[in-house]
Amino acid sequence: MSFLTTSTAMLLASSAAVLAVSLIPTPLVAQPATAGAATEDAAIRPFTFRVSDEELADLKRRIKATKWPSRELVVDDTQGVRLATMQKLADYWASQYDWRKVEARLAALPQFVTNIDGVDIHFIHVKAKEPNALPVIITHGWPGSIIEQLKVIDPLTNPTAHGGTAADAFDIVIPSIPGYGFSGKPTELGWDPQHIARVWAVLMDRLGYKKYVAQGGDWGDAISEQMALQKPAGLLGIHTNMPGTLPDNISAALAGGPPPTDLSADEKYAWDQLDFFYKHRVGYAQEMGNRPQTLYALEDSPIGLAAWMLDHDAASQKLIGRVFDGQSEGLTRDDILDNVTLYWLTNTGVSSARLFWESKLAFFAPKGVTIPVAVSAFPDEIYTAPRRWTEKAFPNLIYYNRLGKGGHFAAWEQPELFTQEIRAAFKSLR
Repeated sequence: MSFLTTSTAMLLASSAAVLAVSLIPTPLVAQPATAGAATEDAAIRPFTFRVSDEELADLKRRIKATKWPSRELVVDDTQGVRLATMQKLADYWASQYDWRKVEARLAALPQFVTNIDGVDIHFIHVKAKEPNALPVIITHGWPGSIIEQLKVIDPLTNPTAHGGTAADAFDIVIPSIPGYGFSGKPTELGWDPQHIARVWAVLMDRLGYKKYVAQGGDWGDAISEQMALQKPAGLLGIHTNMPGTLPDNISAALAGGPPPTDLSADEKYAWDQLDFFYKHRVGYAQEMGNRPQTLYALEDSPIGLAAWMLDHDAASQKLIGRVFDGQSEGLTRDDILDNVTLYWLTNTGVSSARLFWESKLAFFAPKGVTIPVAVSAFPDEIYTAPRRWTEKAFPNLIYYNRLGKGGHFAAWEQPELFTQEIRAAFKSLR
């Protein structure tokens, strides 16, 4: 589930004007962090979250009271998320799903809040037992959250229990993007990926890390690539599973120019993915990039929120549809609803969408990163970055691998593969 746009219309991915899809210390209950502290508090405070029974009852009541539209007039998802999928989701959400399970899972992890630039930043921080573990800050995207990374925490911090060696150990920092999940909601303009990248550098310094790496896909890629451009002291390199690598001729063609010629097989595959995405799947990003405040339904209707989040890239929507048909493909019904419910309980449907409005980046275009970069290309990503485009976009490319399976939510869908990729990607930087 993801994002790509930029403000008033999706920004230019090239000169040819292509769209830019291109702690709260309480014993039991803590509300999501709030933004706007007059004086920054550099303290790192423990965080916990437990929602009231009344709020969970209200959620189920709203699900059951959904006013449904008529069925789509086609036999596929070309008109949007299918009615049958949403009704299966609603039935499970209201009658069987248990939010308390994910609450307990989160409560078992070390979570904290610290105030940076007037906004409370929530993060998970898990240290490895090995003294020479490599610190990594991992950033989620939209419509993801810290839920995306939960499956890879133990494999990365405790590698010997998951097929690795002590030399593969990482200390992990997983922040919630401002406006998302348990982080504060900015009350002033300017919280774009560049600003968040600077905040992440402050966070890693505040945690005492003098050498570290960064990882991300979706907005996590945009923020990690901005960190790479800013070159904060201590950043050794980045890994991305959704890099910005589009050559100018591809950007121009997507904007309506002449179709590309002489593409290799993997470049043609990427072109077809991008062409389909821009023609058929980018609507959510355009709306959030231009009119995020209009999306009141995301915070009034649980089913409205869920449908909006599910209507992402084609591969993710098909995967999720199959999950609610009883087929497990890396994600479970609980995985999907853990993430949607987190957005609902934190009222972050609209505040998360504002990042699209704030960003002026051409999402898929190269940014001029010169520090070491590692790339994992998954086949069901919005587009699978070809090696030749990747080598041109990142002159200091230290690792590239094209995977046989996996999509936009790589750590969530394929945690074992993702873990192997992170270990291999950063091996040379230890």
